[in-house]
Amino acid sequence: MNLAQALRLLPPPSLRDVSSKSFGFGGGWEGVALVGAGGKSTALFQLARELPPPVIVTTTTHLHVDQIRLADSHWIGEKPEDLTGLEDNLRGVMLVTGPLVRDRTTGLNAKTISRLREAIASHNLPLLIEADGSRQRPLKAPADHEPVIPEWIKTVVVVAGMAGLGSPLTEEFVHRPDIFARLGGLKLGENITPDALVRVLTHPAGGLKSIPAGSRRIALLNQADTPELQAQAKRMAEQLLSSFHAVIITSLNPRSTIPNQQSKIYAVYEPVAGIILAAGGSSRFGQPKPLLDWHGRPFARAVAETALAAGLSPVVVVTGAHAQQVEIIVNDLPVMIVRNQDWQSGQGSSIQAGLRSLSSPSLRATSPKSFGSRGGWERVGAAIFLLVDQPQVTPAILQALIEEHARTRSPIVAPLVQGQRANPVLFDRLTFPDLMTLSGDVGGRAIFSKLPVNYLNWQDDSLLSDVDTPEEYRKLVNEE
Repeated sequence: MNLAQALRLLPPPSLRDVSSKSFGFGGGWEGVALVGAGGKSTALFQLARELPPPVIVTTTTHLHVDQIRLADSHWIGEKPEDLTGLEDNLRGVMLVTGPLVRDRTTGLNAKTISRLREAIASHNLPLLIEADGSRQRPLKAPADHEPVIPEWIKTVVVVAGMAGLGSPLTEEFVHRPDIFARLGGLKLGENITPDALVRVLTHPAGGLKSIPAGSRRIALLNQADTPELQAQAKRMAEQLLSSFHAVIITSLNPRSTIPNQQSKIYAVYEPVAGIILAAGGSSRFGQPKPLLDWHGRPFARAVAETALAAGLSPVVVVTGAHAQQVEIIVNDLPVMIVRNQDWQSGQGSSIQAGLRSLSSPSLRATSPKSFGSRGGWERVGAAIFLLVDQPQVTPAILQALIEEHARTRSPIVAPLVQGQRANPVLFDRLTFPDLMTLSGDVGGRAIFSKLPVNYLNWQDDSLLSDVDTPEEYRKLVNEE
């Protein structure tokens, strides 16, 4: 997985031979702004080399003159008319800046960048903007005049250097340490902690400053060069997802001129939804399976509590045949309840009801900070479908599926037990359009032949069991 794939600007590596448009990528030009410190310029030009050319790179602040050589051409635009001829020479990575002043380029003014926007929109080109400066420090806090992010930008990447953790809060390691200290709750000279960095990144005057409403917010934790820093970044990601749509843990090599050479994407964390399928009529069993007892709790409640314990968010319970009874037993939990009025048509309709809920305005109302104002499925990275008649599923398997998806960005991640596919299964959001075409009593397995599946070896053979008959229920209870 490279940076462009981690940012969902290109299909994941497992789909690199498939047309990107068929999976919802490449449908429109992207404006991406990068802010922060700790490898921002490295990320800027690495991303430029990973995207299909031509790619426009610019700045609303400044770049060091040495960075001009990282582009294939350099255009200077002090005013809009200076860009005349640019659209007739689109090739490679094109750097567009204001005039040079000593050893730095200046940023484009508002009128010139608006002209540049028109050019990239008419040719459907990606535009990458460096929107603030950091003086090559691993960490920073923004001043009053920055960052300068155009209001039409679709994605904002907030970069932070993990190398700054544990260092004293001084000018040597932090650009504008006095502002960082105030936002992070530290004193000047104190060692920088992960919690302090999280406070800065999630502060409206810190990492979230000036991000346009509706933009995707991505935290890029760079310089995670050691297992210890990677573990710290993972713990930070759990906190950052309350304010960011995704958290990427990386180690980007500033000396490499080959895309992704010696650079590493360790993980991409996004909110993963849990969709509990509890709408069936339980006709074969003879009584409502969601209400069966599992160590003092109804099946439906046990599965919902497991999903919540694993950190799935949001957790959606799809009800149908026994809606009122099921809803009563989960109503006090922080879950969304969705009634599938078409439950008799089969499991496919329940899958679709759960997915529709993930793009509904009601989800935004339940988690406004987590998902901002963006609509559609972009508020989650994946969904795990849980069967209500599998109360034996543990948080451990759910978290393992999440970790495998974070590491690989596979479209489908499924447990493999004794050589057999088991439930539950994780589906990346790029599979959601295919899942919305299911019909009848067919589950997600219907699209397994269409997309690559990443099988996760798992030793718990109880995942192979569900409850369709009273005999299977007695066996499941007795085995526990």
